[in-house]
Amino acid sequence: MRDRRARLSVAVAYLVQGFCFAALLTQVGVLQDKFGFSDGELSLVLLAVPVVAGVGSVLAGLLSTRHGSSPVLRAGGPGVALAITAVGLAGQAWQLYLALAFVGLMLGVVDATMNMQGVSVERRYGRPVLNSFHAVWSVGAIFGALATAGTSRLDWSIAASLGSVAVVGAILAVAAGPWQLRRAEEVADVPPGVATAVPWRPVILVGVAMMLMFIADSAVSNWSTVFLDNAFSASTSVAALGLAAYQAMMLVGRTAGDLIVRRFGPVGVVSVGGVVGGLGLGLVAASQSAAMGIAGFAVVGIGLSLVVPQSFSAAGRLDPAGTGVAIARVNLFNYVGFVVGAGLIGAVAEGASLRLAFVVPAVLAVGIVALAPAFRTTAPAPAAEVPAPATP
Repeated sequence: MRDRRARLSVAVAYLVQGFCFAALLTQVGVLQDKFGFSDGELSLVLLAVPVVAGVGSVLAGLLSTRHGSSPVLRAGGPGVALAITAVGLAGQAWQLYLALAFVGLMLGVVDATMNMQGVSVERRYGRPVLNSFHAVWSVGAIFGALATAGTSRLDWSIAASLGSVAVVGAILAVAAGPWQLRRAEEVADVPPGVATAVPWRPVILVGVAMMLMFIADSAVSNWSTVFLDNAFSASTSVAALGLAAYQAMMLVGRTAGDLIVRRFGPVGVVSVGGVVGGLGLGLVAASQSAAMGIAGFAVVGIGLSLVVPQSFSAAGRLDPAGTGVAIARVNLFNYVGFVVGAGLIGAVAEGASLRLAFVVPAVLAVGIVALAPAFRTTAPAPAAEVPAPATP
């Protein structure tokens, strides 16, 4: 019963994060028009969010090591809701910058701690369950995108749209928080002789693969609505469907993900996912209609759906004591990918075209395939025993 309640509570945290994040991302085009940003200026604004999120992830790692991830997550969930409300209320550029910095900080805190909780639940279950949590994140993201589409149809202001999402998200986060795992429940018993230090090399390899995934994710999340608007003059409600389709296929892949990983293993899943994701991005770049572009985003979603949960699962196996250190480190590559993606896509869009910009992450997806063997992680090797001193 305790494990089921913890699993439900952690799932709600993922749901709220996806819901609030997608609701904000699908308003990027509105923010661009409201503040008169060019594509290049918009990329710089978006760049600030993952940079500050990296700070939030580091902060979460430090606090969670001392106090456990639950208190940090229970503060971060409502914090994300408050932050997106501030974005909706921003009336001047400097207010928007401060609000987005707050968004980044809270996103980093929640991303790190919810995955610490997710890996701890997976460890307690003794079988893959992390994909299901990320599936719930995708459910939240779909509802967030649809919330934007619906409120746009009703001619709601961005403040009213994000504010309504924030209220729902905050209520859910507060209600589910008490069932999360406590610090004593997160820490695992380590057999004698097993090293507890987290090795850097496998963390970096897995992290780079996740970084490449998030470059693609950044392209879709930050630029899908802008692309459909600019290339095909799609309305806000139609443009939001690009992210909704992407997240819907993410949901399909992640819903079946635990069974797929048990059948084919993480290496095969990540390899095939990189290929399919790259093909989807190519389809977006070649699209001749909004419908074709939305279909391309859907293919990207199904292809890359399992890369992130498998990255955190791999990190969890590298941290047998359950300290959360490996997860916090891998999570930093999330934001590196978003930083690189926001800057790279914006630069290519400014210098050439947004259509051509989607070719860049399509090519980089090959790196995910090359790094897939790094997902075959195991717990650190036993620590070298120190010989006992000779007795006289």
